[in-house]
Amino acid sequence: MRMVVPAAPGGTTDLIGRLIANHLTRRSNMPIVVDNKAGGGGTIGASSVAHAKADGCTVLMGNVGSNAINYSLNKKLNYGPQNFAPVTEVFAVPNVLVVNPAVPARDVKGLIQLAKDKPGTLALANSGVGQSTHMTAELFRLETGIDVITVPYKGNAPAVADLLAGQVQMMFDNVAVSQPHILAGKLRALAVTSAQRVPALPDVPTMAEAGMNGFNVVAWFGLFYPARTSAEQVKWLQSEVAEILKQDDVKRQIFDWSGVVSGSSPEDFQRYVNKEVGQWQKVVDKAGITLP
Repeated sequence: MRMVVPAAPGGTTDLIGRLIANHLTRRSNMPIVVDNKAGGGGTIGASSVAHAKADGCTVLMGNVGSNAINYSLNKKLNYGPQNFAPVTEVFAVPNVLVVNPAVPARDVKGLIQLAKDKPGTLALANSGVGQSTHMTAELFRLETGIDVITVPYKGNAPAVADLLAGQVQMMFDNVAVSQPHILAGKLRALAVTSAQRVPALPDVPTMAEAGMNGFNVVAWFGLFYPARTSAEQVKWLQSEVAEILKQDDVKRQIFDWSGVVSGSSPEDFQRYVNKEVGQWQKVVDKAGITLP
């Protein structure tokens, strides 16, 4: 089986994809090959699965960007929800607003003021157009009115590498990727985007605590087969992944990433994706964001 990860190695989609693929290989005695297809905010990899044979041999580790946000953001997509058979949500994780330590701002209010004092000078990275890191940043810009330079990358890992190097100054990143750098003092965390603080970063406030009430965004990740994949195949994979997610080592790893385990049924995952598509459509419309 080939598991397509629509992002560069080292990002959250890649980390969870490899975790599930490794355990699935051991459980099924069948090699699960991770195939990174980065670019287009996850749409290049997602497209390859959308148009793959529905024979159970190809699966997508999709996310909120490739399988929700981009449906309304990217009018030139050559796929849509109808091209996928949702299998299960794997986990969800909040984003965290991080800055390079050279940035003088010590909190969210300070960063907003800095951006307003120096309009058009701060560079705000994201993991790809249409990904949760991009749209979280757009929400932030919309609600604060700041003028910053948006810099998209082909995944979390290359974006964080440039943030660490000081090539860009700030980013909303998945906690799973930035957390080690935060704990090592290489990045400064200003706030998390979840409703509650995350256990791994207890001293980092929520966006609401930082003065931005109602600012609540999580990034989710889940498996999708091509549409028309047999119900039996979908049920098999969902059952296998649900069992994997019950294992103590897997739960511990996801907890260390500040994630929340799911393992939902295909039907529940379908309803959740439909809800997310509608919610992000409203955000895209409100922000007036479109791709050329």
